Amino acid sequence: MRVLVVGSGGREHALCWKLRQSPLLGELYCAPGNPGIADVADRVPIAAEEVVRLADFARDMRIDLTVVGPELPLALGLADELSSRGLAVFGPSARAAELEGSKAFAKQFMERHGIPTAPFRLAHDAAEARAARQEFGLPLVLKADGLASGKGVFVCASEDELGAALAALFEERRFGASGERVVVERFLDGEEVSFLALADGERLLPLATAKDYKRIGDGDTGPNTGGMGCHSPSGLFTAEIAAEVIDKVLRPTIAGMAEEARPFVGVLYAGLMLTAEGPRVLEFNARFGDPEAQAILLRLEDDLLPILAAAAAGRIETPRLRFRPQAAACVVLASPGYPGKPVTGEPIGGLERASGLPGVEIFHAGTGLDEDGWLVSAGGRVLDVCALGADLVEALHRAYAAVQQVEWAGKAYRRDIGRRVVDRIAEVSR
Repeated sequence: MRVLVVGSGGREHALCWKLRQSPLLGELYCAPGNPGIADVADRVPIAAEEVVRLADFARDMRIDLTVVGPELPLALGLADELSSRGLAVFGPSARAAELEGSKAFAKQFMERHGIPTAPFRLAHDAAEARAARQEFGLPLVLKADGLASGKGVFVCASEDELGAALAALFEERRFGASGERVVVERFLDGEEVSFLALADGERLLPLATAKDYKRIGDGDTGPNTGGMGCHSPSGLFTAEIAAEVIDKVLRPTIAGMAEEARPFVGVLYAGLMLTAEGPRVLEFNARFGDPEAQAILLRLEDDLLPILAAAAAGRIETPRLRFRPQAAACVVLASPGYPGKPVTGEPIGGLERASGLPGVEIFHAGTGLDEDGWLVSAGGRVLDVCALGADLVEALHRAYAAVQQVEWAGKAYRRDIGRRVVDRIAEVSR
């Protein structure tokens, strides 16, 4: 098969890495890719948002399957453009991707279909948001309605934080049109986890669970990011909770989307809060999580390519996916200044030594080459240092050992990925 992966981050590197292992794979292309992806796929100089050019390439190269990584091309209708030309695509239509593209749509959809989530109000200005604050109290959560690269969520524990968030959204217009409407939610207390499933419009195929760490700083402090690390399994799910999420969240979502003429084909990602009252949906994504995909794909034993092709064709027949019993951990290395204005162009070395450690895989998320061909930082999140281990403790130990081998003076990373879960597991086992 000829396969095109769309995107340029760590998620797309992990997808290409996994697809390259398939005996069914012929040619593998990635648009636009990055220097790390170049080791496993042919890079195509077309940006992920250039919908028509990507579809032209897929047609001209007789691509058998296009796998869309990021959310923006989905929101722009890449899947629709490919489908209109009779080309197979793994990824939802623009109407289906609105589950991620509009937080307001997602909340109203959940309300219509009885899917458990936090109480909410919609605000078009600061006054409406403050009225919701009087109803819900503090802490309070504000979410820009549209796509914001994981940075449009504000958890406000004080009046000062609320004022700063309202200023960013409505006065500074930091998120442009994405922030013209804001979801105001009651704060939910609990542990945040991710549950992903492949969907073919009617059927679901659950993936392994994962836990993502959004805040920039240790101890879940500072602003939200696209994700500073993760691990799989989450260490927080029981079989009973997983069954509840499938029955009360994932299946009703797929059925509701089909009922509303928005059949969902692709990855349905439910960001959940495990509360004392049960799982509650924080958000939906319409694609593989980043960095959750990196950890989950490290554990996946099955050949990914035929599974994605079957989902794209609307006929998932695999009863369940097989995952290695080991744990996988991912530590994200970011540029100084992220998630604000990252400092880029800093030289990076030591990757060969780091990736040579037992169980370690390094995926490129935001790297580039300088004029002399040396690897440099070229974005906010730059490298995903991942590792497999017999358990979460070993996986984390291996990942952090590899981090120390990466020669990059400015690297910023969290030093507590998985720590709270490891402590909780140890406490339960005592």
